[in-house]
Amino acid sequence: MLRLLSLLLLLALPAKAEEIVLGLSRDAVAITATFEGSDILVFGAIKREAPIVDDGNLGVIVTVAGPDRSVLVRRKARRAGIWVNTDAVEVDAAPSFYAVATSGPLNEVLSDTEDLRYRITIPRAIRSVGATVPDTVAFTQALMRIRTNEQLYQMLEGEVDLEEETLFRAEITLPANLTEGDYEAHIFLTRDGRVIDEYITTIPVQKVGLERWLYNLAHEQAFLYGLMSLAIAIAAGWTASAAFTLLRR
Repeated sequence: MLRLLSLLLLLALPAKAEEIVLGLSRDAVAITATFEGSDILVFGAIKREAPIVDDGNLGVIVTVAGPDRSVLVRRKARRAGIWVNTDAVEVDAAPSFYAVATSGPLNEVLSDTEDLRYRITIPRAIRSVGATVPDTVAFTQALMRIRTNEQLYQMLEGEVDLEEETLFRAEITLPANLTEGDYEAHIFLTRDGRVIDEYITTIPVQKVGLERWLYNLAHEQAFLYGLMSLAIAIAAGWTASAAFTLLRR
């Protein structure tokens, strides 16, 4: 009886006024020996139960996040003419890749309160713990600067194309130096900076073919992998020596 009552109450609730319907240009990314990066097109539409009502500025935010990893960020200082590590901050969880694309200026499509709640922007996606120094923000900024230079962190304001407040699309570029794992694509629909709907999907990023076989061999059969590497090195050295001898003749 209690379950029936709960179901009836759920059915009586009004449907969402606006919902996200999503599509992706690819369901997975394969890393091969010739992998030089990839582009993912995130596209979709906004489903409505009623005609558009002008009740605030509509915004779309697309984030793509790689697997979280812990990182130890160190600061170096010159001591007696030598550069040495002085302070360190342990970042408990930082996305190995993180891209944020918005349909307009960030401060217009997302309020600070909603950012704090959903952890959307790059600084909020990074969690630092175990700090040994008071100015942990400087270490977090250093990590963001390094990974931004490597195209692992991307802030793409205004890169979501929103047409007639119904159709949207965004293109995210994945660099060649990707970490394997499940990448999470997260889409937020906002009105006046407030999140009114969200959608999450997963994009697997994995090595395939020979790269996958070598990776598994190195981690599961380390001794055999070492013997094979040694044999290849010996064969390559012998071949180079033989070719050099023939050239000298």
